[in-house]
Amino acid sequence: MLKYVKNIITFIEIIVNNEVEMKTKNPFSNSDSNKRYYSYDYFLRRTFGRKCAKIPIDAGFTCPNIDGTKGYGGCVFCSGRGSGDFCASPSFSVEEQYEKMRAVMSEKWGETGYIPYFQAHTNTYAPLEVLKEKYESALSLPGVVGLSIATRPDALPEDVVSYLRELSGRTFLTVELGLQTIHDETAKKMNFCRTYQDFIEGYEKLEGLNICIHIINGLPGESREMMLRTAGEVAHLHPGFVKIHLLHVLAGTKLAEMYKRGEFQTLTREEYVEIVVSQLEALPSDIVIGRITGDGAANSLIAPLWSLKKLVVMNEVDKEFVRRNLWQGKNIK
Repeated sequence: MLKYVKNIITFIEIIVNNEVEMKTKNPFSNSDSNKRYYSYDYFLRRTFGRKCAKIPIDAGFTCPNIDGTKGYGGCVFCSGRGSGDFCASPSFSVEEQYEKMRAVMSEKWGETGYIPYFQAHTNTYAPLEVLKEKYESALSLPGVVGLSIATRPDALPEDVVSYLRELSGRTFLTVELGLQTIHDETAKKMNFCRTYQDFIEGYEKLEGLNICIHIINGLPGESREMMLRTAGEVAHLHPGFVKIHLLHVLAGTKLAEMYKRGEFQTLTREEYVEIVVSQLEALPSDIVIGRITGDGAANSLIAPLWSLKKLVVMNEVDKEFVRRNLWQGKNIK
């Protein structure tokens, strides 16, 4: 038994020493750990001087490609929750959803700043007065240091954009736009019901605001080169924030039907890690990386099952950076 305990202690010491060595040798300046990319956690701690966390909110909105304004059925990979699978039920108020999650997070992290994240569906797709009521309610909650709003680039009417600009003068506001891919043939297949040009027009409306662009790796029909071109275009746009997602196949979606028919294969973990590191190498070092992979709800995930081990994926990205002697933006001229 004593020998077993000593072996465990030795193993832990090796891990700690490796992490310290990686941190000490890290050539990337926008980091205080072994991360060779500008992590959102580091950005928030540097900005607010403490740990901060986002609390997902489902405000009960829908999408223009669900209700027929742009199309029907929604994006083929979206569940019925519209990317809000980890939100509380929209039957609860914004305040109730926030307090439920805050209670859990405060036990884990103690004194923390919070950012309500309007995540599910399209969160600017409602009359302005409805949006104001939701957002202002969130901003009035205890511990709130900012606000994140996820939306489509083609759901930004002028009155809403004007209000977002006013909000940004009062709080740390981030508008999150789903690009996913620059390739219109993929967008059509995925039923995005908008083009890359539509995205650019929406992006330009928000000039001067904090913008987070979302991209997805592993979309059906896309090669590694296509994914890298998407990252290259994002680098050219130079938003403040980027989120990199892995395509998940969730039960009950049209994507699941395509997968079962054998119309595409999901990426392997090794393929995904290599692509992410190559994309980050192409992104300027001052762009904050909101995430480098995503979560699929375990009870509905069909593929890839390796994605359930999120920490393993993140660690593999860290190791791939070291193996290739790279960091975010290293080879940008």
